[in-house]
Amino acid sequence: MGVYLVSVGAEEWFGEEEDGWGEVASALNAELRRRGLPPYEDVPPETDFAAGSGQAFEEKLTPSMTGFLALCETHLSQEESESLCGWTVVVPFSLDEEIWLPIDSGYCESTMVVGAPQVLPLAEKLAAAIELPPETPATCDNLDLSMWFRDQAKELATTRTGLWVTDLDTAFYVALFLRAAQHSIRRGCPIVCT
Repeated sequence: MGVYLVSVGAEEWFGEEEDGWGEVASALNAELRRRGLPPYEDVPPETDFAAGSGQAFEEKLTPSMTGFLALCETHLSQEESESLCGWTVVVPFSLDEEIWLPIDSGYCESTMVVGAPQVLPLAEKLAAAIELPPETPATCDNLDLSMWFRDQAKELATTRTGLWVTDLDTAFYVALFLRAAQHSIRRGCPIVCT
């Protein structure tokens, strides 16, 4: 159990099954049309799992977020912080503002949709602020970030400088939101908080 950020393929995004996102997909498309925007229909299919391929995204929100939220308060406005880490669904295209859908997300009574192109610069700003190392995994197919921060990051932190070494939990969340936005844009897929 727990909270995960995961990429979703077309079958699950448009699926009407209990664990599908079809209700959200339909409501989002209706809202996009209402705003004069094209519907989001070009969702790539799910691919077979291949470690390190960058075709899927899955990470668990396990560490404490206290330091990360404090970092957001220091470097971002409240509105930017909410856009960066308050979403239920991130989509790979630009949105002028977040879209609230009246669909229970499991954590609150509505679903917040944001555009990855808006999330990305916020995450990049935090990554620069803590000097996130370039060795941080670029793909997160199967808890790759979690494993890296649990093992290799601790080892790397003994020989590196930068604010990231002072709080690995905070660095994890910076990397998590950065890689989620990058993955959504690269693959053209939604990422959901589930």
